[in-house]
Amino acid sequence: MYIYKVFPVSGMINWTRKYILLFIIISAVPVFLFDCLDWKWLHLPWLPIGLLGTAVAFIQGFKNNASYDRLWEARKIWGGIVNASRTWTIMIKDFINNNHTKAQHTDKELHSLHKEFVHRHVAWLTALRYQLRQPKTWEVNLEARHNKRYRDKTYTIPEMDTPLEDAIAPYLDKEEKNEILAKGNRASQLLGVQSRRLKTMKDEGLVEDFRHMELANMLKEFYTLQGKSERIKNFPYPRQFATLNQYFIWIFVLLLPFGVMNEFESIGQTFLAEMVEHEHQAGFFHGLFDLIGREFVWLSIPFSVLISWVFFTLELISEHTENPFEGGPNDVPITNMSRGIEIDIRQLIDDNNIPPPFEWKKGIIM
Repeated sequence: MYIYKVFPVSGMINWTRKYILLFIIISAVPVFLFDCLDWKWLHLPWLPIGLLGTAVAFIQGFKNNASYDRLWEARKIWGGIVNASRTWTIMIKDFINNNHTKAQHTDKELHSLHKEFVHRHVAWLTALRYQLRQPKTWEVNLEARHNKRYRDKTYTIPEMDTPLEDAIAPYLDKEEKNEILAKGNRASQLLGVQSRRLKTMKDEGLVEDFRHMELANMLKEFYTLQGKSERIKNFPYPRQFATLNQYFIWIFVLLLPFGVMNEFESIGQTFLAEMVEHEHQAGFFHGLFDLIGREFVWLSIPFSVLISWVFFTLELISEHTENPFEGGPNDVPITNMSRGIEIDIRQLIDDNNIPPPFEWKKGIIM
């Protein structure tokens, strides 16, 4: 629903700061036991840990690609809705006329009919985005503590603040609004009402047969685009992949310090050996170099934290990308796109009282 204008590294670090602190603890405890308590046996060979990391990287890459595909498909679907909406409006404006009517209608009456169909289409857009914002049981990212705190301070979700009844009221008469709200899938019902009204226009001669068929094909296209959106919304990323990948990453994060610290201990010992060999060249810095060599194992902590952070952040990114209609800051901005479509198509029919576009809020567009 929202898109970052800029997401700096500082924002990413702030977003994951809780996990960074956890990674520091996970990395520091083994080093403390290894160096301070002299538990030199407390280490693992790097080869199996490296193989595990490689496997996790492949699985994580697969998940990131699949999550991005879901996001990009959602964006293409709504790009199709933008184009089809413009086409629909032009066809309504040009096809509904007096060419085949027995009783002539005034320009004002024809404009009123054009306005009716366009406003009902805006109501369809509104009902569809409200349906796509309805939370599913597997959509839990918005309620995560770090996301909820960020959302409460930064942006709001209009579909959660304004009831659908109030949102579609400006576009429908009272009878139609009550008819639509009494149904389950409101967006589908609105397309059904459009079809019913088109049949009435054909019976009255305002739309001839061929043009009626073309307009009906446009309604079919809207049904197709709605169905594609619902397919993404109603079918989650398979949890057997997502859940197992989280387990694998945590296993890798927990084992990583035990392999990394032994490697850094070996580097420190090599450094000390080289220093002894060239002791006459060390001079004033002999004490400093000796300290670095003996405590070199502690440098494994920042490296372990960095590697863990990279893997886990990629996991978080994929988790927050796989449901592109949930309402997160990186989702498809369907609220703003709906408003953009509304402005565009209402200007095409020279409508008045057109609402302004949504504004950026702290780098986020709705």
